[in-house]
Amino acid sequence: MAARFFANRNQNLSSIPFQFNFLLNLMKMIIFLSADTRNYKRQELIMRINLIGNKIGMTQIFDEEGKVVPVTVLKVGPCYVVNKKTEVKDGYSALVLGYQDVVERKVRKSELGLYKKSKVSPKKIMIESRVLKEELDKYEIGQEIGVTIFKKDDFVDIAGKSKGRGFTGVIKRHGMSGANSTHGTHEYFRHGGSIGASAYPGRVFKGMKMPGRYGGKRVKVQSLSVAGIKAEKNIILVKGAVPGPNRGYITVSHAVKKHAV
Repeated sequence: MAARFFANRNQNLSSIPFQFNFLLNLMKMIIFLSADTRNYKRQELIMRINLIGNKIGMTQIFDEEGKVVPVTVLKVGPCYVVNKKTEVKDGYSALVLGYQDVVERKVRKSELGLYKKSKVSPKKIMIESRVLKEELDKYEIGQEIGVTIFKKDDFVDIAGKSKGRGFTGVIKRHGMSGANSTHGTHEYFRHGGSIGASAYPGRVFKGMKMPGRYGGKRVKVQSLSVAGIKAEKNIILVKGAVPGPNRGYITVSHAVKKHAV
């Protein structure tokens, strides 16, 4: 027993340096990741301009290897700087961008005064883009911003309003299969089935997949690759699908999670 005790004790003591090195390396990794995350967040805030545009539709192109690549055609910009939000006056720094000309009678009087002050023609859509103070100073009111801020093989995040499909059932909304269309099944082919118990818990849990309004919500697709840019026509080609119908409004910005190499 004594020999076994001392053997186990020596074994435990010998494992202490290994455990210490493991904890030390783990702490170094945590410190490195936290510093990298801070730099990543700063890089994210340096240039996160949301350009406004319209979805034209989908087509296909051929890459350098001759493979067919499905792309979405977007008409982005040109957007104009209508106003600049500063930390001194507004508590944060941002660019207010306007897109697509519109007649004055269709613009609110408060917004019309802003356009007259900035000497920019009235725009149909106006959004804000948060940027750092040093980036804010690079832009002037009335300046035009187009697709030239993007390059081929860049990664972008695109947000738009999905197609509204109205009130739909569980098969179209959640992809359920429905009941078997065999003998004995009556008026229950496209139903969702049981949704809860009787005695316990005696209620229906929140988030249950049931019929309801499908679509018509803001959807954001991240890290889509830019397949090509036609600056003279304000056209950008993006690999993959983009939310929303054709001619629907979308916003395009540099990707948050992925950056071009």
